[in-house]
Amino acid sequence: MFTKEDAQKILEKNNQGHVLKYFDILSDEQKNDFLRQIENINWDDIKMIGGNTASERGKFTVPPAISIDEINASRQKYEEAGIKAIKNGEVAAVLLAGGMGTRLGFDLPKGCFNVGLTRELYIFECLINNLMDVVKKTASFIPLYVMTSEKNDEATRKFFAEHDYFGYDKSYVQFFIQDMACAVDYDGKLLLEEKGRLATSPNGNGGWFTSMVKAGLDADLKKRGVKWINIFAVDNVLQRIADPVFVGAAILGNFVSASKVVRKVEPHEKMGLLCLEDNKPSIVEYYEMSEQMAEAKAEDGSLLYKYGVILNYLFSVDKLIDIVNNSLTVHVVEKKIPFINDEGEKINPETPNGYKFELLVLDMIHMMDNNLAFEVEREKEFAPIKNLHGTDSVDSARELLKKNNVAL
Repeated sequence: MFTKEDAQKILEKNNQGHVLKYFDILSDEQKNDFLRQIENINWDDIKMIGGNTASERGKFTVPPAISIDEINASRQKYEEAGIKAIKNGEVAAVLLAGGMGTRLGFDLPKGCFNVGLTRELYIFECLINNLMDVVKKTASFIPLYVMTSEKNDEATRKFFAEHDYFGYDKSYVQFFIQDMACAVDYDGKLLLEEKGRLATSPNGNGGWFTSMVKAGLDADLKKRGVKWINIFAVDNVLQRIADPVFVGAAILGNFVSASKVVRKVEPHEKMGLLCLEDNKPSIVEYYEMSEQMAEAKAEDGSLLYKYGVILNYLFSVDKLIDIVNNSLTVHVVEKKIPFINDEGEKINPETPNGYKFELLVLDMIHMMDNNLAFEVEREKEFAPIKNLHGTDSVDSARELLKKNNVAL
């Protein structure tokens, strides 16, 4: 059992003795929770402060890709291969749903937001409905793992239960909490968000598989015979999940990973682009692209680097298990971090005041042997909800849902 003395020893060894300042005034339950947090601190992250975490990018080239026209020409054989894999229980899905609806003016998990106009239609419900299309086509339920966060886990589980899992077989649904990473100030000192609680945040969208393993769900994957995992983000209400055509294209092409992509509408659109970097699959962010790269043209006159990722990826489980044993790159990110000061007062900074540590799914892509860019139609599969109004908003998603004959 991890005790106060153990905590004191490890904190003082790492020059973090201030963390226990309020320990003695906590309740027994608060003390136990706090000690659990301290025991799980990843000290390697904090040692990165002051180091150079930026790395030079390699040589970019065009990735292997199949366009919508090419997919349609081979649709039947891809779909047959995907349906076979799903019927054999080889495909699972992971919903990344750790966020809250704060930017939507909403204090529940983002997936609980109602996008309906004349009826209730929740973001979670839209996603389950999309997955149910595959269930009906294959007569097979797909294991669904929902990644929550410390902040929204209880509310998410309760919401699914209250709505009877939106008609999904609940024996195929499991929840797990994303690992949290500590936050530090510019001197590398751990911040407290309240007396007896470290300031933490989810460890980035690349932390989903390590979090699954920590929750023991790798054993469940093995028991079920899952060979492929389709991960997807909570905020795209139109995306197709465990799409048999997508799965089949990856299997028949001998790929270990695949990415659903949409064609850029203009050279400098703000989205990550799939490419090869030193012949390895990679994602280059729009702000990392030179003007020359962004505007380069292919022989047919289209953009050379034209495929933007939409956070809908397919991974081979064998390859995931292989890379989870290799450390993913930890990104140190400047953020505004609420904390309590030396007088115990709560401070909500207006400018960045420290660092958070994140793992990114783009690094997982780069650790794959290969990756297939699988083009989908924007208006049919890409309706992200980032804001309440404007671009990528509730308003724009509602318009796209209507175009796809979804009753609101």
